[in-house]
Amino acid sequence: MKTAVVGGGAAGFFLAINLKEMMPDMQVTIFERSQHVLAKVEISGGGRCNCTNSFEEVTDLSQVYPRGHRLLKRLFNNFDYRDAYRWFEDHGVPLVTQDDQCVFPQAQDSHAIIDCFLSLARRYHIDIQKGCKVQSLEDVKGFDYVVVNTGGSPKGEGLRWLAALGHEIETPVPSLFTFAIHDKPLQSLMGVVTDVETMIPGTKLRANGPLLITHWGLSGPAILKLSSHAARYLAEKNYQAPLAVRWVSLTDQEITSLLYEQAASQPKKQLTTYNPFGLQQRLWAYLVEKALDARHQIRWTEMNKKDVNRLVNVLLNDTYQIAGRAPFKEEFVTCGGVSLKAVNPSTLESRHVPHLYFAGEVLDIDGITGGFNFQAAWTTAFTVACAIADNR
Repeated sequence: MKTAVVGGGAAGFFLAINLKEMMPDMQVTIFERSQHVLAKVEISGGGRCNCTNSFEEVTDLSQVYPRGHRLLKRLFNNFDYRDAYRWFEDHGVPLVTQDDQCVFPQAQDSHAIIDCFLSLARRYHIDIQKGCKVQSLEDVKGFDYVVVNTGGSPKGEGLRWLAALGHEIETPVPSLFTFAIHDKPLQSLMGVVTDVETMIPGTKLRANGPLLITHWGLSGPAILKLSSHAARYLAEKNYQAPLAVRWVSLTDQEITSLLYEQAASQPKKQLTTYNPFGLQQRLWAYLVEKALDARHQIRWTEMNKKDVNRLVNVLLNDTYQIAGRAPFKEEFVTCGGVSLKAVNPSTLESRHVPHLYFAGEVLDIDGITGGFNFQAAWTTAFTVACAIADNR
């Protein structure tokens, strides 16, 4: 029996290894279009590979999987994040869980994952064919099973041959990207990091977490998460949309009280010199100037009711205009792909072509930042390996 794995990414190697462990006599060939396998794994997580998440703070999978959460809830019954954690540790990759619940190799190096995969591939005699672009089933003729694991296809070219076979395709658009904001005073704060809530006014789209101010606009988990949930909405708007930032997690009454308390305790100091909200000084001074304009240099004792209202508004509902994605085209994930309607939800086998399966990002499954996309890769790959083993 022979299986062709089309795509040498994380899901492809994980699938091939598990398939060999389930069926030692199965001949498995990985077809990789580039000359460099596991390139995405190598650079993920800043070169450390955030390989999964503890899911400790997840109460519903829709929080972390804007697309595909219902299918993953089903598949997690067979292989979830706890199974992935055990799998890597059992295969010689000790893991650690950070305070933010992200899971990394203990070595803090993505090569711990890569070396594990390549070592196991050699041990199990998995054939790796590099520089092989598969564009039809004719290219893998002679294999008993074919698994497509080609990752995201931002422009859709890599999905055309699958569409020609009858598979419904959800239009691919970028996900997990940063926002360009053309605001020089804001950009001058590059390097500032603070916890916020971000949202797109007029929608229910929102996210929270650390926000990073950059020389082109805004980044960090609070932005990446929002871009994931809003991927299709922002694509429809051509990445031109309003953005609101809530800088503090207090009510307007609590903010008002703290402002008046500060005015009473430090009446002669300038408003910009100190803030009772724990914000970085540069950020606070920027927000005061944005709220009060020409009055930003007043002393606390000079603050009036209108000043308070403006400060409350900028702290709770500061608005910007998204002016496109970041200029570096750094998106790591694609929203869209082979529709989940086109596959059997228990096996991920094509409903149109027998013995053709899908795993990983080629499916219309994607998650927010934090190790969730790799977990989807492990779960879908393991599901397919089991399905092929059970089908022999």
